Amino acid sequence: MSPKVTEVDGRELKVENQEMTGSSMLIQALARENVDVIFGYPGGAILPTYDEIYRTGIRHILARHEQGAVHAAEGYARVSGKAGVCVVTSGPGATNVVTGLADAMIDSLPMVVITGQVATSVIGTDAFQEADVVGVTMPVTKHNFQVREVEELPRVIKEAFHIATTGRPGPVLIDLPKDVSVASGFFNYDQDVDLPGYQPTVVPNKLQIKKLAEAVTKAKKPVLLVGAGVLHSKASKELLDYVEQQQIPVTSTLLGLGAFPGSHKLHLGMAGMHGTYTANMALHEADLLINVGARFDDRLTGNLKHFAPEAVVAHIDIDPAEIGKNVETAIPVVGDAKEALRMLVEVDGRPSACDEWKEQVQQWAAEYPLWYNEDDTTLKPQRLVEMIYEETGGEAVVTTDVGQHQMWAAQFYKFDKPNRWVTSGGLGTMGFGFPSAIGAQFAEPDKQVVAVLGDAGFQMTAQEMSILQELNLPVKIILVNNASLGMVRQWQQLFYEERYSNSLFPIQPDFVKMAEAYNIKGWKVENPNDMQQTLKEALDYNGPVLVDCRVAKEENVYPMIAPGSGHHEMEGIKP
Repeated sequence: MSPKVTEVDGRELKVENQEMTGSSMLIQALARENVDVIFGYPGGAILPTYDEIYRTGIRHILARHEQGAVHAAEGYARVSGKAGVCVVTSGPGATNVVTGLADAMIDSLPMVVITGQVATSVIGTDAFQEADVVGVTMPVTKHNFQVREVEELPRVIKEAFHIATTGRPGPVLIDLPKDVSVASGFFNYDQDVDLPGYQPTVVPNKLQIKKLAEAVTKAKKPVLLVGAGVLHSKASKELLDYVEQQQIPVTSTLLGLGAFPGSHKLHLGMAGMHGTYTANMALHEADLLINVGARFDDRLTGNLKHFAPEAVVAHIDIDPAEIGKNVETAIPVVGDAKEALRMLVEVDGRPSACDEWKEQVQQWAAEYPLWYNEDDTTLKPQRLVEMIYEETGGEAVVTTDVGQHQMWAAQFYKFDKPNRWVTSGGLGTMGFGFPSAIGAQFAEPDKQVVAVLGDAGFQMTAQEMSILQELNLPVKIILVNNASLGMVRQWQQLFYEERYSNSLFPIQPDFVKMAEAYNIKGWKVENPNDMQQTLKEALDYNGPVLVDCRVAKEENVYPMIAPGSGHHEMEGIKP
């Protein structure tokens, strides 16, 4: 077979069917998968790969901790829609990415993570920096591989990217022993992916689509529940087309925000534990609930005994395991959200009479909006998020950690476009928000990226400020600083008789000096009257910034569905 030269993005790559090392194969394969950036951290077992990175010049971002690298890859994946790539070494390097793998798995993010491993001859001997990475990560990856022969490597990499990015996206891990990375073999990347046991259903069954359309025609109180599956399938246009054709009210999950325009007249807001009164009551009183790409997780449903008690439930999802898992489903539709919505638009089964229903949800929205008590002397976190929205025109990519600040950002920042909202949903990972903002900035270098962070979560991965310093990356860090583990404190106040066990921070670092130590511009704001101008300066600043916003310490997130309660039992609705 004659050799063939391949070119990617103007770069001439090594010829096909040429003999090369495993590490060279890996880098060549990443180039063929159009990988433009890798996040990682080197170490002994992965050094041959890092030597190849040095020699080929592929772009690599050196994190200061493996957790930072994997969360950056997640942020890149969330915003770009492409697979995020992370490379780390064996043992502790590999175990340090497990949290990110679990986070990506539950939130369906496409990732390919390459871990170095000790030589095959000493696997199982408790060699230096050895860990059973395949065993450790099996529950938190969509699939994983350990490569034992160098000529398997091109096939494994191609399969890894295919599995990570098709069907329900997810993380795939490749464990690469050091001896395999230095061994030589023939590189062939032209082979087709052949996985008989992995054939995701993309096009839904036409009869199920027809059944759903007929149910819509009969419905008096239909509502759409939109999840991240719409974003993963790039189906925002199809969703908007369907909603405007059918005139059905829409609610979003936390991770579905941005799939449907947040300012649209038919958008009722986020549903769930801290969702809007309108969205939650719409779910409670609906007679038809159409779930498009959401998981029916517990923070969305509340007490399942009270969830959508009057509704016929239809569920569109590419992962059949999710359908009927938590909520009994009358109309299952297995397939890609884009295809399902396109087919539904073609069928056009409009609701026969739901004008009264739309009037009802609009009345709820008018009577029970999101609210907070404004105060001239203290900075309210809700108002802070509103100001960020106003100053960015709703155009920013917003990332968060998990907790109160996350919920306030979800409630008060209206996401009108897809892939602008980056947060940790299912796993609720503190430390996610800042490094994910770094990955998001690489995915969209020309967009403004704002990391809205809690003071606690930020301190878990604050060392990644080195990347901002090194590359002058213009990420804007906005600390919602209430000197506590905010959501923990709120639960202790409401459910533990105000016993604040280890949730308050009597002493904090000087975050402005901390930023300045990394040569990053910093501001501290306590007076609410100074916030707007400071925020404007920070967002206009040409480079990375940190703004330490000292917000009201005892502010709580409302509305709230208490544990064990249903959507109709919300607390803290507008008085």
